[in-house]
Amino acid sequence: MATALPLPPPVSPIRLAIVTDAWRPQVNGVVRTLEAMATELRAMGHHVAFITPDRFRNMPCPTYPEIRLALAGRRAVARLIAEAAPDAIHIATEGPLGLAARRHCIGSGLAFTTSFHTRFPEYVNARCRLPVGLGYAMVRWFHRPAVATMVATESLRAELAGRGFGNLSLWSRGVDIDAFRPGPKTFLDGPRPISLYVGRVAVEKSVEDFMKLDIPGTKYVVGDGPLLDRLRRSYPEVRFVGAQHGEALARHYAAADVFVFPSRTDTFGNVMLESLACGVPVAAYPVPGPADVINGFGIGALDEDLAVATMRALEIPSQRCRDFAVARSWRASAEQFLSNLFPAAGDAA
Repeated sequence: MATALPLPPPVSPIRLAIVTDAWRPQVNGVVRTLEAMATELRAMGHHVAFITPDRFRNMPCPTYPEIRLALAGRRAVARLIAEAAPDAIHIATEGPLGLAARRHCIGSGLAFTTSFHTRFPEYVNARCRLPVGLGYAMVRWFHRPAVATMVATESLRAELAGRGFGNLSLWSRGVDIDAFRPGPKTFLDGPRPISLYVGRVAVEKSVEDFMKLDIPGTKYVVGDGPLLDRLRRSYPEVRFVGAQHGEALARHYAAADVFVFPSRTDTFGNVMLESLACGVPVAAYPVPGPADVINGFGIGALDEDLAVATMRALEIPSQRCRDFAVARSWRASAEQFLSNLFPAAGDAA
């Protein structure tokens, strides 16, 4: 299969079309990353057009009703891409819209970039036992024609390269340090220390590992998902407060003493940066994602025993966490993304 050659970068500002199956009403790292980056790109003078499921007839995804699956083919997506008149096309997800955009770009000889946000092979394996190797073969096929596939961390880039992925480029994440900042601990009640989880309440997040921890204090869970009702019944001592947004979300972070990130499958975990920006250290497993974000910086603790990691993280100074986050801006992330859109020109420079 021939891949279109990347175009030389136009004179700034550029027109960018982003195709994504992950969009509101979902609240996850992909959606927040794309929204934050678009805000920065627009502030830099660029034009960003999103092609998302809400622009088509759509249906709820089985077991994930807040995920909307667009009922759209190549022609409908091609029309919206043409209307955007983009200098660059970025396909953010491997869902129905991503597939339709991929078909259109290949059929029309248009260069495009992609990004690897989610470990779908592991997620699908956790739900229906599809072999992980087969899942990666499918995902590798999806990304192969891209002139660049963007990944969040160096360890993920090395892992995917080992699985046969090519044209991998680094695209780090950022955090809004004005929205997420230290605040009063009195916002949350219950015996201290307060341990917090923020994210989807779903099997692929290993959130029940957090529930089972034998640690002192009070556990809080912020988020919704398919496991929520069962976990509420099984762990009545845990405070489940549902999904939170904006200022309310930031206040939950800031009032905690430690943020526990039990996922073994996330490619990055924006919630860790948000917690650190609020001055709250992170406890996690020593796996890619958490290891890339916190290892070696003294802002969290990694251990296969998550209870041990949690207790060690409680000893970390809050200001050290805040200082680390302040140096990670969305502007830097957006600039890195832009540099990946025209890799041939970047290599020649």
